[in-house]
Amino acid sequence: MSFYSVVEKFREFNYDEYFNGVTLNQIKKSIYEENPTYEDLLNLLSPKAEEVLEEMAQRAHELTLQHFGKSIGLYTPMYIANYCVNNCAYCGYGVKNKIHRKQLTKEEILKEAEAISKMGFKNLLVLTGESEYHTPTEYVVDSIKTLSDKFPSIGIEIYPMNVEDYEKVVKAGADSLTVYQEVYDEKIYDKVHISGPKKNFKFRLDAPERGLQGGMRIISIGALLGLNEFRREAFMTAMHGKYLRDKYPFVELSYSLPRIRPFGGEFNDIVEVTDKNIVQVLLAFRIFQKNIGINVSTRERAEFRENLLPLGVTKISAGVSTEVGGHSSNNAGDAQFDISDDRSVEEIKEMLISKGYQPVFKDWVRANE
Repeated sequence: MSFYSVVEKFREFNYDEYFNGVTLNQIKKSIYEENPTYEDLLNLLSPKAEEVLEEMAQRAHELTLQHFGKSIGLYTPMYIANYCVNNCAYCGYGVKNKIHRKQLTKEEILKEAEAISKMGFKNLLVLTGESEYHTPTEYVVDSIKTLSDKFPSIGIEIYPMNVEDYEKVVKAGADSLTVYQEVYDEKIYDKVHISGPKKNFKFRLDAPERGLQGGMRIISIGALLGLNEFRREAFMTAMHGKYLRDKYPFVELSYSLPRIRPFGGEFNDIVEVTDKNIVQVLLAFRIFQKNIGINVSTRERAEFRENLLPLGVTKISAGVSTEVGGHSSNNAGDAQFDISDDRSVEEIKEMLISKGYQPVFKDWVRANE
C-alpha cells in the first residue's frame, strides 16, 4: 500500500457538499478532539471554521507551547545548482526559461559554506534544480560530504530519488528530506507539469516514503498553495503526513505552507490564497497533529511571519538567498523566486528574542561528534 491509495479514495470526494453540512458545534468539538479523524480535519478547514479562528488560534498556541515551548529553529537554504530538465508552468527554474544557469564546484561550495557558517547556522538545506543529468547522485553525495564538517544537520530538496540513492546521501551526512508534491489533484498536476521526469505524479508522491526507507529521519512536505483550491490541498497534505506518521512512527515530520511567488515567467493561472487562508491552514495542521513541525518561509512578508509565530510555527528560514552561490558570490545563478522577508540573520534573531522566543541554530549532534 502507498499513499496513492488515499489519493484515489478522495479523488471523487465532494468537498463542497461536506463543507456545506458542517456546523459550528462540530467544528468546536473538532478543536478539542484528542484523536482527530479526517472529518475533524475537514471541519477545521471548512469555510464555516473562519467564524471561530480565534478559538482555533488559542488552542493551537496552547498545543505549540505544550510540545515545543518558545523555541524556533533557524535554517537557511543553500542553492548549489539551478539546472532543471522539467517544464513546469509555474517555476522560474523551468527548462524553457532563459536564465543564468550555474552549478557550484567543490571550492565554491566550501566558500558558500564558510559564508553561511559565519552567520551561525548549523542546520542547512541544500537545493538544486531538478536535473539528475546535471547534478547526479555522485555530485549530491560529494557536496554533502564537503558540507558535513560544518553542518551537523543537512537536508536536501532536489529531484526525487530511488531508495538506494537516498541511502547514499544519508550515508554521506544528510538527515532530512524536503519534497513538495506541489499539487495533490492529479489532473491539475498533469496540466502544470508539462514535460520532464516531474510529470510522473506517483514517483514524486512516494518520494518521502522512499526517503524514510533510505534512512532519512526528518521529512518535510507541502503543497504549493495557489495551484488549486487551498482547502483541498491542505487536507491532502495533512493526510499524506498522517500516512507517513502512522507507517513510520519515528519520523520527525514537518509541513510547509508555500504560496506561489513571482518569477521570470508568464504563469497566471493562480487560485487566490489570502493571509487568512494561510492562518486557517496553519491552525488546522497544528490541531490535527499536535507535535508536527511547521515551517513558514521567506516567501511571506516579515510582519506576517511574525504574526504567525504564536499560532504553531516551529521553524523559519533566515538570511535567505534563492540564487546559486548567493551567499558568497557576485556571479550567482538566477533566483528560483522572489523572497518577501529579506532581513538578516541578526535581525531575525533579535526579533525572536524581543518576542520571548529562543532562536535555535543547533538542536542535535551526530553520535560520532
